[in-house]
Amino acid sequence: MAFQEHEKKKTTSSEEVVSPNTPSAMHTSPIDLGHIEVLQILNEHGEVDSGLEPDFSDEKLLEVYRSMVLARAFDKRMMTMQRQGRMGTFAPNIGQEACIVGQVTSLTKDDWFSPSYRSFGAQIMRGWSMKHLMRLWAGFHDGFPPPKDVNDLPFSIVIGSHVLPAVGIGMGMNYKKKRDCVLVNYGDGASSQGAVSEALNFAAVYKAPVIFICENNGWAISTPTKKQSANEVLATHGVAHGMPSIRVDGNDILAMMCATKEATNRARNGEGPTFIEAITYRMSLHTTADDPKVYRNDEEVKVWESRCPIKRFETYLTNKGILDADSIEKMVTSCNDEAIQARDAFYAMPPADPTEIFDHLFNTIPEELQKQKEEYLKRLHQKGVDE
Repeated sequence: MAFQEHEKKKTTSSEEVVSPNTPSAMHTSPIDLGHIEVLQILNEHGEVDSGLEPDFSDEKLLEVYRSMVLARAFDKRMMTMQRQGRMGTFAPNIGQEACIVGQVTSLTKDDWFSPSYRSFGAQIMRGWSMKHLMRLWAGFHDGFPPPKDVNDLPFSIVIGSHVLPAVGIGMGMNYKKKRDCVLVNYGDGASSQGAVSEALNFAAVYKAPVIFICENNGWAISTPTKKQSANEVLATHGVAHGMPSIRVDGNDILAMMCATKEATNRARNGEGPTFIEAITYRMSLHTTADDPKVYRNDEEVKVWESRCPIKRFETYLTNKGILDADSIEKMVTSCNDEAIQARDAFYAMPPADPTEIFDHLFNTIPEELQKQKEEYLKRLHQKGVDE
């Protein structure tokens, strides 16, 4: 399904545009979208546009559905652990499962993924164990490196900092004449970072095989998109840098899968980068250190709860005869059990060794730092911490 086909069948002007900061999912925008395609295949009621419905196998659809349910099970388990004081600060992903999982379904093991910090659903699908991700969020140094044979970068905490390295990986693919691609995601807040604009421009000029996913969830922590950008249609950033761009309903898993499939095909064929703005909504906290009630009202959240990407996909799969109430319940139970098993395995691992704090900075530790290390270890010994 080429972007040109989407343009013929879906809105391509300013008539209807998804916006996360308004009660209506589709609203009239004063921005002239020009040739930016707007794609929705599965609406919020689980009704499919038969003219755009992709031909994915039942097995593929079930795999994707389970990945979304598992991401939410992991999310809820991590939230419980954090509130119990047994996990560090955590960035919940509730409401964005389709956006996150859908973007990596077309990637192969040879492709690369450069994630932001709310991407654990995609990371699990790419081969990260939940226990590994728990180690990461708990601050263990061995949690950040990706698993063996997984072509992922560690997720980025510094906003937008991971976008330029992703373009560098894409340029490396060009130099080596590899028909692979790299996908990088970032939030609407990161779109204001200069490094992101530099990455877009460089990739466009040199036709780097990069897929840029701007996850517009409506809030850059407490700043709504309308206060961050004079142009709320962030897909225009891609157009401004001369690359094909599309605006996708990020709560529509089918639309996300189709848009990223087209983009990865373009990249592998040497046609350069693609920009995808995924409109979604952060239904929970920015992080567990955040209180969204301070800056947004509950009514807005309730509207988006009715657009839950998992419920929407369940309706679709049930209508196709792939799921029923019993299989949904079994799937949810299975995913919850898997998250609990990961939690128990994480708890069974030895605690952090405070004596290792200096071990991963330098190959040969400088004299001044060596003195600090000796003083630190001495104090640990005095307190009995190293015993």
